[in-house]
Amino acid sequence: MSTVPGGWNWSTIPARRVGDGVMRQMVHGERVMVCRLTIAAHVTTEAHRHEHEQITMIERGRVRFLVGSEERLCGSGDVIVLPPGTWHGCTVLDEEAVLVDIFSPVREDFFEAHHS
Repeated sequence: MSTVPGGWNWSTIPARRVGDGVMRQMVHGERVMVCRLTIAAHVTTEAHRHEHEQITMIERGRVRFLVGSEERLCGSGDVIVLPPGTWHGCTVLDEEAVLVDIFSPVREDFFEAHHS
């Protein structure tokens, strides 16, 4: 994870295990954070909400998202916009998925989890 101005390639950013079948890479600036998640097939993330605005892009795979009380089936190239406080979670379907999450403000709570 880096905050130094410049550019990186995801292949140079360490991935950390943050749950069963979930690996996360992170880069952040002062006000924006980008996380790249690699999630194994059939993994469900616990539904939750947070104060951060979030945009999720599906880089690879198929994912069923819960957004509020609605389910959405998404695949490569799809983008989900989650305003602050939106209830959400996801289930990866039949193959590994790669998601890119953008958060504003920065998810300070991720730092402790990423360093433990």
